[in-house]
Amino acid sequence: MALYPLFADLGGREVLVVGGGEVAARKVAALLKAGALVRLHAHAVLHPDIAEALSTGRIVRLGGDFDPAWLDAVWLAVAATDDPAFNAGLAAEAGRRRRFVNVVDDAVLSTFQVPAVVDRAPLVVAISSGGAAPMLARRIREQLEIALGPALGVLAAQFAAHRERIRAQMPDLAARRRWFERMLDGRMEHEYERGGPVALEAAFVAEVERAPDLERMKGVVALVEASEAPDLYTLRALRALNEADVIVLAEDIEEAALEPARRDAQRIRSRGNALECVLEAAASGARIVFMHRLPVDKAARASISASCHQAGIACRVIPAAV
Repeated sequence: MALYPLFADLGGREVLVVGGGEVAARKVAALLKAGALVRLHAHAVLHPDIAEALSTGRIVRLGGDFDPAWLDAVWLAVAATDDPAFNAGLAAEAGRRRRFVNVVDDAVLSTFQVPAVVDRAPLVVAISSGGAAPMLARRIREQLEIALGPALGVLAAQFAAHRERIRAQMPDLAARRRWFERMLDGRMEHEYERGGPVALEAAFVAEVERAPDLERMKGVVALVEASEAPDLYTLRALRALNEADVIVLAEDIEEAALEPARRDAQRIRSRGNALECVLEAAASGARIVFMHRLPVDKAARASISASCHQAGIACRVIPAAV
């Protein structure tokens, strides 16, 4: 690993950005979002977002010729100009002062890289190719933007808000781990889909209240429509298959449909008693997937869904493919 991954707390800390174009505007926006005190030096402000930030006082402009002494007052510097010679000189001055500098599109001159980011605040995922292939990092970010739903940020905030309460409710580490696994099994995502952040927060608080009663916690059920082409499964279906402790199969489901599933998940062929198999597994607190095929198993799916809701077991229906 050539680079050391690092998340910097720039809240209330000064950062120097040199440049006034589109690239500089993107850097300024990201730094302001992180709470940094941005100091800008630019011979000409070309981008309207920078002009607006200057006019509203959100950033401070340093006038005149560039002064290397400015680097003494900042934590980081960003060179976003189209002048290679100037960028190289700024990088050298930053190095002499032991200040980290990012020179846009020049990994050799940079002492820190700005990664592609998936923001589900307070959860943040950063992807870097070390400057070797920025487009690859961006493509991976695009894939993660789809895979990591908006519910995760709300859920992460709830974990932070109730940290001490969770520890008090479950002083035993093993019990806490079981509870955390339960909270990440998809039920909170289901609540978010049902009613947004308010529904998720209410469900989370209720789960915290019930936390000491782990032994009597019920499982969660996902009804996944099997696909003849497993590479076309939706991301939700793939997540359910990878998280499942138990996979209950309708009678007509071929093994090929299970190719993306978790390898160590218990597999049960229902033989016509799908409802019984699902409810029995759910009673143990397991994460269950019932794989079926429409329209053949439509009645079985409806029966399982209705019975789960009557029993207070979280149940969601997931289409197989787009």
